[in-house]
Parts: sequence; structure tokens; C-alpha cells
Amino acid sequence: MFKVLKIIVLVALALTVFGFLTEHLWNWLMPAIFGLKTITFVQALGLVVLSKILLGGFHKHAGGGPRGWKREMGERWARMTPEEREKFREGMKGRRGCWPGGEGWDARRGGWGPRPEGWGGRGETPATETNRGEGI
Repeated sequence: MFKVLKIIVLVALALTVFGFLTEHLWNWLMPAIFGLKTITFVQALGLVVLSKILLGGFHKHAGGGPRGWKREMGERWARMTPEEREKFREGMKGRRGCWPGGEGWDARRGGWGPRPEGWGGRGETPATETNRGEGI
């Protein structure tokens, strides 16, 4: 019961804060930039809910954050038999940079990403690292 009450209070607090921020940011920026009318706090709350529906949705955020898929794939890989791993590798060979041994794979690190000797293993580095393109 206490947990539910705590969640309700936190949601109400978050809506109040986001509504307040939305109202004041709108009334500060939109009339000056686009010539739109100012809005009330209730209209700002409506905009917060509408933006959540259109942009974020109301779903459970699962997966353990931005790197959750890597952990899940590592667990999946650990459960695979050697035959399943080989079948997976064969299926990924046609996809550029997506299979062990292919472009982007670093066997020493056991993962994908730039190799110490350069990008793609061909001694290439991005233009920002070589200062190419400056002064043009």
C-alpha cells in the first residue's frame, strides 16, 4: 500500500514539475519566436501528456538501460551450442561488420569497435584524427 502511494505522489510531483516547466518555457519562447498565444498550466499538462503519448509511450522501460541488449546477447551467446554459434556466424556473414572476423570485429578485445591500428583494420582513421580536411 505504501509503495503504491509513493508512486502516486511521485507521478503527481513529476507531472506538476513538467507541467510548470512546459508552461513557462512555452510562454517564454513560443510567443516571441512564432507569435503563438500563451498557455495555461492545465494546457501545459495536456501538452506533457500528449508528448508522452506521441513520443515516449506508456511502456515499461526494460532491458537494463542502453547497454541491456549487449548483456542479453552475451547471455544468449553463452547458452548457444558450438553448432548454433557457427550457424549464427554463417547467417551474419552477409551483413557488413556484423560477424566475428569481419570488418569492425576485434578478436583481441572479443568485441566490435575500432581496432587499435585504425578504423576497419586497414590503417584508416577518421578525418578528425588525421586533421585532414582542415583549412579547406
